Amino acid sequence: MILVINAGSSSIKYKLFKAENLKVVFSGIIQEIKNHHKAFEDLKDTFMQKSIDFSQIKAIGHRVVHGGDKFSKPTLITDEVIQILKSLIPLAPLHNRANIEGIYAAKSIAKDIEHIAVFDTAFHQSMPQYSYRYPIGDDVYSSLHVRKYGFHGTSHQYITNEASKLLDIGVHELNLISFHIGNGVSACAIKEGKSIDTSMGMTPLDGLMMGTRSGSIDPAIITYLMREGEYSIDEIDRLLNKNSGLLAIGKDSDMRNLLASETEEAKLAIEMFTYRLKKQLGAYLAILGRVDAVIFTGGIGENSKEIRELTCKGLENFALKTIVIKTDEELQIALHVKEILNRV
Repeated sequence: MILVINAGSSSIKYKLFKAENLKVVFSGIIQEIKNHHKAFEDLKDTFMQKSIDFSQIKAIGHRVVHGGDKFSKPTLITDEVIQILKSLIPLAPLHNRANIEGIYAAKSIAKDIEHIAVFDTAFHQSMPQYSYRYPIGDDVYSSLHVRKYGFHGTSHQYITNEASKLLDIGVHELNLISFHIGNGVSACAIKEGKSIDTSMGMTPLDGLMMGTRSGSIDPAIITYLMREGEYSIDEIDRLLNKNSGLLAIGKDSDMRNLLASETEEAKLAIEMFTYRLKKQLGAYLAILGRVDAVIFTGGIGENSKEIRELTCKGLENFALKTIVIKTDEELQIALHVKEILNRV
């Protein structure tokens, strides 16, 4: 069996697969955790109560949010890898720290099996330098690693592979524009099966309007708020990450509620949201030239026909084929783990 773990700061999501056919055996979430080691002991007890033999687990795949420019593919976790992950904590302080705690905890109860890190950023490491570099100094890029990394990579990779099957086009011949639209939102330009650009940047705050995140704004707004509004760095961080996006404009971060609402605020939030999606779609049409399909995934992307239609409205002359694919990041992680197990 293969266990897939997504360890957050206050919860651990898990899904257990049969190794031979990757069918789901059991899944769940442990919430309001105080201690990752205790949470994994509880998980082991839960498996025993369900008559699941923990010793039959061949490997554990760990979702790790930020791999920086160090990891371009799933990686066996060694002491050296953990030290590199620690060095990347400043790039994703909340996420990577929790991911590492989850790795330590899982290793403490499963010492003799392989542990494999699968990175949200890895799929985007194929971006060319002219795409991932920001037009700022070499010293900032070299010493502080300021560049675009992109996120939701596991999701974009999964739906790329699924689109290849649906369209009967080889992955390495496939050009796609993919939208992962949930509370977090990102787009990806995929050329010949590889990510060549994505809307999120150095952090998941960049790019498109989201549930509570602003997406791209004029960077001078930050210094203006500090100087004229006397905002602290922490206040700006909360403003842009927790109190912006759909929540700020529509007074609700849940797209279902906004679509059902008749308030002017809700209508404006939807117009702003889909306007930005359309602009991103147009930009990726320009850089790809030929597009085999536009893929929608994520909670909103999969379930809201209205958002999909508003995003593509006015682009009928491009004869775009649109496809909805339900993402499965845990399955993609399990696939990576199985590939590595077959090699070691």
